[in-house]
Amino acid sequence: MNADTRRKAVAVVGDAFVPAGSPKDVLAAEIGRALVDAGFRVMTGGLGGVMESACRGAKSSDRYAPGDTIGVLPGHDPTEANPHVDIVIPSGLDHVRNSVVAHADALVAIGGGAGTMSEICLAWIYKRLIIAVRVEGWSGRVADQRIDERVRYADVPEDRVYGAGGTSDVIGLLSERIDRYTAQHHGVRRRDPGE
Repeated sequence: MNADTRRKAVAVVGDAFVPAGSPKDVLAAEIGRALVDAGFRVMTGGLGGVMESACRGAKSSDRYAPGDTIGVLPGHDPTEANPHVDIVIPSGLDHVRNSVVAHADALVAIGGGAGTMSEICLAWIYKRLIIAVRVEGWSGRVADQRIDERVRYADVPEDRVYGAGGTSDVIGLLSERIDRYTAQHHGVRRRDPGE
């Protein structure tokens, strides 16, 4: 399959625990379903909270197909994945697995703590499209801001963490912008102060 026909994976990150039926649980499930409806795959850290809600929502889509939910686990045991993950990747990397999740084609953050912020920062470094839902947690705090002053895309002067009010904003931003965010990170290198 060539790159033009590959279905893109969108990482959904956020709170590691959300009560069933809570606003973040419902929102993450809606976003997961809408991502698959729009032709994307859903990638998460494979555990509970927003990760599980997004995978559950993805599987409720009429367009769902096996393989549409991917979980990159922090540990070695594949049975730790939530029951809605199709493709389980037990990384054994603990928190470093956030770097793998951040390599998805785009990242959507829903709330979250330090782990979520690390994924947002890594996605920023890796030049990914980042959408942050304006809810309590790191996603709400960084929505509509730049993580730092580096120029990731000279042809995208408005580049930032794009804030979203809800599911329709997330899908609209993805549809409008994901094809502009295709550059690849080429590793850490020394930068002159003028860069």
